[in-house]
Amino acid sequence: MSLTCFKAYDIRGRLGVDLDAGIAYRIGRGFARALGARRVVLGRDCRASSDDLAQAVARALMDEGAEVLDLGLCGTEEMYFATAHLKADGGICVTASHNPINWNGLKMVRAGAAPLDAETGLAQIRALAEADDFGPARAGAQRDISTEARAAYVDQVLSFVDIAALKPLRLLVNAGNGAAGPTFDAIAAALGARGAPLDFVRMHHTPDGSFPNGIPNPLLPENQPATAQAVIDAGADFGVAWDGDFDRCFFFDHAGQFIPGEYVVGLLAGVFLAKHPGATIIHDPRVIWNTRDVVARAGGRAVQARTGHAYVKQVMRDEAAIYGGEMSAHHYFRDFTYCDSGMIPWLVMAELVSLKGALCDLVAARRAAFPSSGEINFTLADPAAAIARVRATFAPDARAIDTMDGLGFDMGDWRFNLRASNTEPVIRLNVETRGADVQEHVDEVSLHLLGR
Repeated sequence: MSLTCFKAYDIRGRLGVDLDAGIAYRIGRGFARALGARRVVLGRDCRASSDDLAQAVARALMDEGAEVLDLGLCGTEEMYFATAHLKADGGICVTASHNPINWNGLKMVRAGAAPLDAETGLAQIRALAEADDFGPARAGAQRDISTEARAAYVDQVLSFVDIAALKPLRLLVNAGNGAAGPTFDAIAAALGARGAPLDFVRMHHTPDGSFPNGIPNPLLPENQPATAQAVIDAGADFGVAWDGDFDRCFFFDHAGQFIPGEYVVGLLAGVFLAKHPGATIIHDPRVIWNTRDVVARAGGRAVQARTGHAYVKQVMRDEAAIYGGEMSAHHYFRDFTYCDSGMIPWLVMAELVSLKGALCDLVAARRAAFPSSGEINFTLADPAAAIARVRATFAPDARAIDTMDGLGFDMGDWRFNLRASNTEPVIRLNVETRGADVQEHVDEVSLHLLGR
């Protein structure tokens, strides 16, 4: 049986079509068998299907003789942290993050919360799950570690900021009825106990797998106005919104203006270079000039990685980078097992705003110096032909062409990146400039993509 839920570096699929409890069981056994895992951390998000899938994975792990260290409802990053902190052989979080309500999936890591290699680790798990020839079950065990693991996680998250440096701030936080609420409350309680003068206004805070306010994906423009208005209504200094498993977080300034991810990467890179002079920063290839400028001015070293958490995490480890960021709002930290977190960034931002002033002012100069278009999607009948047209047109005048991830064309005073989707006939375009108008270059590239 061919399993269609295996993707580039995790497992995702439609319930009852690509993924169900039986398939999750086989994947769980394949995971334990491939890794030789004796202790595995297991968590889940709040989707209605996640508990059944997590129970199936737990049975599978125990049938392979493993001890299941159960986190219960949690964020993916809590699984990452617990896997490394407890020196487990691997970790699994049952989550579909921001995918449609009829989807679910599994995010998996090996010891140390290191990513699984797509060509070996995931491929081996897939082959074992598809063969479904595991033999007799063995007797494993399951242990609830949710309380101790969360306490240790909160301590680690708070270690990223100087609590004494925090000034009185009001923050609007939108959990989107995903998994973020209880974890945020634990962090907020610990901040309060340590005297942090932060005031929080909570929005859509209770986990609810029916997602009464829509699937939590703050990157979609149509999902941003509700948070933006809530920030204004609350009189907040800034706003934060998370996706379903809160490994991504998104920012709004005090006026409700959404802050594009590439500028957040620049701000966080500056913070970590101020604390760790000369350190290495990792960025993705889509929008790069603002980040590279910030890093150069701060005396750091910028290194590019392919888009995607497995790729960024590996380069982070290879380079011993202090911080890495993607414009899609994934932020990675060396001192968080080189993994992404949606809770650390807003704490760091609160410290930055306390020390340097309003978020809108911190971003304004960067947006003026390096305007960007945001990611624009084109659904095309023949993406390969469209990319070929663009390359033929722009390559002769390009100062450089970057083929690490899609195609990046440096045209001197402007630059663009094209990436084709792996799963649908879509091309994603990002344009950036050195202070010049972005739209004219978006229009120019678009004409050739569309064959006009």
